[in-house]
Amino acid sequence: MEKLSKPKAMLGIAFVVMTWGMVWPIYKIALNYTPPFLFAGMRTLLGGLLLSLVLLPKWKEIRWKKTWPIYVVAAFFNIMIFNGVQTYGLQFLPSGLFSVIVYLQPVLVVLLAWFWLKESVTLVKIVGMIIGFLGVVAVSFDGLSGYVSFYGILLAFITGLGWAIGTVYVKKTSVLVNGLWLVAIQNVIGGTILSVIGLSVENLTDIQWNVPYVSILLFGAVLGVTGATAVYNKLMRSGESSKVSSFTFLVPLFAVILGTLILNEPFTLSLFVGLVLILLSIYLINRKDTSKVKKMKELELLEQELV
Repeated sequence: MEKLSKPKAMLGIAFVVMTWGMVWPIYKIALNYTPPFLFAGMRTLLGGLLLSLVLLPKWKEIRWKKTWPIYVVAAFFNIMIFNGVQTYGLQFLPSGLFSVIVYLQPVLVVLLAWFWLKESVTLVKIVGMIIGFLGVVAVSFDGLSGYVSFYGILLAFITGLGWAIGTVYVKKTSVLVNGLWLVAIQNVIGGTILSVIGLSVENLTDIQWNVPYVSILLFGAVLGVTGATAVYNKLMRSGESSKVSSFTFLVPLFAVILGTLILNEPFTLSLFVGLVLILLSIYLINRKDTSKVKKMKELELLEQELV
């Protein structure tokens, strides 16, 4: 495991958080120039093909005959549900609000990992999950009151749930496939299916091939789909998983700020309360158990003394 220097690690984390925070308002802008499914399909397919070209020298690590079900399942949840429903749903909600609901995902991951992977759940994590649920209730208040689309809120929740299932599934099967090839192939499969759906229910002629759309398409394919994901995987492999997890709570905050500044999206009291609750929830879930860390260090010191 290659250890990154602290400056490189922090630079990588900043890149991931900023990129993932920017995609929400940027993708929202793209919908002015393109139908949603065609955009989601083209973005993910192009990103998957570009990453595949980079990985081509290691094509033997694909092992398609043995691992194709993993690629297909990952494509369904991580691309068709997460990217497809996300892009379609952004039509019905402000991008910042949509991202806040989707980022209930870490809470759902803990719940699914406990149920599916039999991972332990501490009292702090349970409290975090409850607070996260209350946060979604808070941001959904405007939908229940008729101020924003309740259908959009439902789509945002489905997006987060799909992402959570995909994340836990990839975690369960990670030892069986090459991580980068999984990212590439799931994007190619999911992007192809989304493109076919788009061509079936949308009109290709509705795409406005202007500078803003092409720029956003390339941004999504190069940075949103491949670049940020590749850096994220690099950080996780280099032992920076705890830092990455603890900083991901900044993504919806960054998205809300950009949505307010760039798109003049409303920053309501219910959104503020929900955002604070969900950020607190993610923090509690990613928070390290200091007592366990202290015990581990004490054991390591004891072992060194015995040696």
